[in-house]
Amino acid sequence: MATTAQTTAVRDSSRTFLQVSIALQTLTIFFQAATAGLLLTSPQGEVLHGVGARVMYGATMLYVLAAVLAWKPGGGSPRPVLYSTGFLVLASVQVVLGIAHEPSLHVPLGVLMFGLSVLDLGRVLSGRRQEGARTRGA
Repeated sequence: MATTAQTTAVRDSSRTFLQVSIALQTLTIFFQAATAGLLLTSPQGEVLHGVGARVMYGATMLYVLAAVLAWKPGGGSPRPVLYSTGFLVLASVQVVLGIAHEPSLHVPLGVLMFGLSVLDLGRVLSGRRQEGARTRGA
């Protein structure tokens, strides 16, 4: 019985870490959109956008870590690992496009990343509610 309780605790903590990391990623991408507007209107916009880019990239790496921890020791699905790795690839392309000053590709990719991140956040949060409903229904 203690093993089942420990497994449930690991699964719950891994799931919470996954939820927090995808929420952080979504917020940092939204922050990037706001600082992109500042980039066009004020000199501080470039600094904020540059710092935000680093934080967003770190949040994306944190999401990969959370997905792996939710999968392996947490006993979850490997699907979030694929999603988080895809986000890391998109974030890498985004950084390259930003450094190359290619706004015609950088901006639409940022919009796509924000939309996908919101959808993934919704998937992760709704998955929590579905698990709870299954547990209560059984």
